Amino acid sequence: MTEGQNSSLAASGNQSAGQSLWQACIEQLAQELPEQQFNTWIKPLVAQVSDDLTRCTVFVANRFKLDWVRAQYSSRIASLLEKLYGQPIQLELALALREAPVRLYVTPTIAEMGAAPEPAGLGEDTGPAAFKNRLNTALTFETLVEGTANRMARAAAMHVAGTPGQLYNPLFIYGGVGLGKTHLMHAVGNYLLADRPDAKVLYIHAEQFVSDVVKAYQRKTFDEFKERYHSLDLLLIDDVQFFANKDRTQEEFFNAFEALLAKKSHIVMTSDTYPKGLTDIHERLISRFDSGLTVALEPPELEMRVAILIKKAAVEGTEMPEEVAFFVAKNVRSNVRELEGALRKILAYSRFNQKDISIQLAREALRDLLSIQNRQISVENIQKTVADYYKIKVADMYSKKRPASIARPRQIAMYLAKELTQKSLPEIGELFGGRDHTTVLHAVRKIGGERQQMTELNQQLHVLEQTLKG
Repeated sequence: MTEGQNSSLAASGNQSAGQSLWQACIEQLAQELPEQQFNTWIKPLVAQVSDDLTRCTVFVANRFKLDWVRAQYSSRIASLLEKLYGQPIQLELALALREAPVRLYVTPTIAEMGAAPEPAGLGEDTGPAAFKNRLNTALTFETLVEGTANRMARAAAMHVAGTPGQLYNPLFIYGGVGLGKTHLMHAVGNYLLADRPDAKVLYIHAEQFVSDVVKAYQRKTFDEFKERYHSLDLLLIDDVQFFANKDRTQEEFFNAFEALLAKKSHIVMTSDTYPKGLTDIHERLISRFDSGLTVALEPPELEMRVAILIKKAAVEGTEMPEEVAFFVAKNVRSNVRELEGALRKILAYSRFNQKDISIQLAREALRDLLSIQNRQISVENIQKTVADYYKIKVADMYSKKRPASIARPRQIAMYLAKELTQKSLPEIGELFGGRDHTTVLHAVRKIGGERQQMTELNQQLHVLEQTLKG
């Protein structure tokens, strides 16, 4: 921002300016960080911005979290604030006060951020009437934009919400990141509670269930653990693929699953793949996952993406011109979360530059994203580049040959195709000689996991990515 723009920003009201600045910073961090990291460390932060916008004090709940935020995130927060405002801003970290400062800017709600809420740990409720369902009341069927990509899953979820404990139990929803799985689960819970306010409903991420099992062991509080989970009317559990390789957790979840079904309570689960595609999960648990109804969420089609942008802009109190929504929707194709991220960038750019939303403004706000899109990395180009690098024939990418000298580069090409293109797993499989999408998923997970452990492989992938991106 220029000096003149900074002045006009300050003139528009320091409280509003400080709030906008902090919110824009948080929105960018939500784009950069994995969801669980963001929910654990960034979402709880509150900030106080000085009247002259030269200092930002961030309040952290306790000493441990303060040290961690300082070590892991403070430099990034400071650089983002400076980048967004255009001038250096002094960042200070402090322990949260018992009473909030006069002007605290709380991290945006999960509905605003498009992320799942960070669940509290087991036993944090106070008193029998303080049962926490952890539902986000903004995520309802009414706020979910319907389209071909989610119509079947939405219909199934509405049926469960209206008649829990009967058909489609359990309901298993799977799909990629940012397609609306979590939104649907919260919608089921909110719908049921509107109809039956006394119902015991719990939304929880699978990682929190793992944590609760560990705590129950450490504290010898399994009676309380079972009372909490086995007494529910509706359990909504996100990302069950996180149970992989956790035998005791799987055992306890199996017990809870059986107890809830026996009392005709309903279970809704989400995952990044269908039940039989899950790895390192006990077979008897997978058979339970697959015993009700399994539905998929697909990336939203163009018309649905346009509708999502217009609706979410309206929620933010801004009118999104239809031609701008079409422009953005044509360039952001993968999932709802990326659409929301693009919308936040446009709204922030419009706010800070005090310009009306137009295609030109959207082009400026999304120039980094559009630059990547314009390179148009194709699966065919990936196959050729990888084949050249590992000195095999391009035809080997489609063949049924399975020696390691061919299978390994083929898996690497599949991994890069998933990382660098908007193609779905079935589409990638088709381009690799008509292979099943589970073969692609196995390759993506295998290479992705090994990349974290093998320096040589990581370097090879880095060279290939840079070559493809140009």
